[in-house]
Amino acid sequence: MPETVGFIGLGVMGAPMAGNLVEAGHPLVVHSRSPEPVEALAEAGAETAPSPREVAERSDVVITMLPDSPAVESVVLGEDGVLAGASEGDLLIDMSTIHPTVSVAVAEAAAERGVAALDAPVSGGDVGAQQGALSIMVGGEAADFERARPLFEVLGKTIVHVGEAGAGQVVKACNQVVVAVTIAAVSEALVLGSKAGVDPERILDVLGGGLAANKVMEMRRRNFLEHDFTPGFRIDLHHKDLNIALESGDAYGVPLPVTGLVQQYMRALRAKGHGGDDHSGLLRLVEELAEHRIGSDHLTATTT
Repeated sequence: MPETVGFIGLGVMGAPMAGNLVEAGHPLVVHSRSPEPVEALAEAGAETAPSPREVAERSDVVITMLPDSPAVESVVLGEDGVLAGASEGDLLIDMSTIHPTVSVAVAEAAAERGVAALDAPVSGGDVGAQQGALSIMVGGEAADFERARPLFEVLGKTIVHVGEAGAGQVVKACNQVVVAVTIAAVSEALVLGSKAGVDPERILDVLGGGLAANKVMEMRRRNFLEHDFTPGFRIDLHHKDLNIALESGDAYGVPLPVTGLVQQYMRALRAKGHGGDDHSGLLRLVEELAEHRIGSDHLTATTT
């Protein structure tokens, strides 16, 4: 009999990930604050539970996909949380992006109850979640990683055990630095080229075929060109992730000046009310600074 999997947190990323597990035939028990994705997964064959505790009581493995460290602490460590309902021998897989120290604390609390824990944050955005093509970086014991591998193989294509508890979150912080800086660089390149009279589509075509090629241009091409910043991954969340990276840099004595600058870009957009936009919306700020909207001769008001 396959292990029953609990899944808590059915947002932009969590809902398609849970859907892929149901489609792959894994028995699933789900819980989320929003009723709509819970109802949709119930129609697809999942069972539902009213609390994280009950999810754990009915599952062998519990996956959490939550927005931040406080949410993970509440859902996992709270009075009605996962560990309150988990049994000895269960496995907790936190796929949220949170501070490494919180992942270590969760793993220690789980171990006290005889529950194994992995921190397994992901990269690949909403598209990767939908396609089951995420990159998954996993911290924790090797045996627990192997136990979770069949689930990871449904959710992702690049699956790497990177070290002990907390290591997955450290690597995710590194990932978020590269993604944020790349979005900013692509935005600057598009605005420079467009204001100089070059078609932005042609810029992306050329850059995508050379050393400057990157996944950001591939996966967010349409967002940039159409100024469609419907969130796949919100600026608010990426700003939170860069805070984690900068705090980690401070803890380990690693200067991150470029990361700090891009975080200020995100902070400025949040102050303008765009924190709920997709992180490709960094383009807005570069356009405003240059007084130019890509693909046009004059800036269209997008940042007020």
